Amino acid sequence: MDGSFELSFPDLVNFVDSVYRTKADKSHRAIAGVSMGGFHSFHISKQYPDLFDYIGLFSAAIVPPKGGDSPVYNDVEQKLMTQFAASPRLYWIGIGEKDFLYDANVELRKMLDAHELPYIYYESADGHIWKNWRIYLREFSPLLFK
Repeated sequence: MDGSFELSFPDLVNFVDSVYRTKADKSHRAIAGVSMGGFHSFHISKQYPDLFDYIGLFSAAIVPPKGGDSPVYNDVEQKLMTQFAASPRLYWIGIGEKDFLYDANVELRKMLDAHELPYIYYESADGHIWKNWRIYLREFSPLLFK
C-alpha cells in the first residue's frame, strides 16, 4: 500500500496499447473493480483523470488500510475535483446495504454530492458478495462506450 501499483498503472495501459489493437484514448477506456480492485480503480482514476472516461466502483474500498501511506491516497477531494473537471462520461458506484464498506461509500457520495459531481449510484441488498457484483456488472456494462 505504498501507491506503487497506482503510479505504475499508465505503464500497463501503454503496454496494452502497444501490443493490442486498441483505441488508445480516454473515451475508449474503462476501469472498474470489486472490493480492493475497486480501491485501485478509485485511486488510479483520480490520479490519472485523462486516462479513463468510464469508472466503476463495485463494493469498493475507499480508504487505504492501516499502513497505506502514499501521496496517491492523499488530497482525495482535490483530485476528485480535477478528475470531474476532465468530465468522465460515467462514474458508477454500487454497494450493498449490508456491505462492511457501506459507510466509506456513503462518505464518498457525500463528498461527490457536496461538489455536485455527477455519478450513478446503485444500492443492493446483502453485503460483500458475488451475487451483488454480478448485479453491478450487469447494470454497469451496458452504459459503457455510449
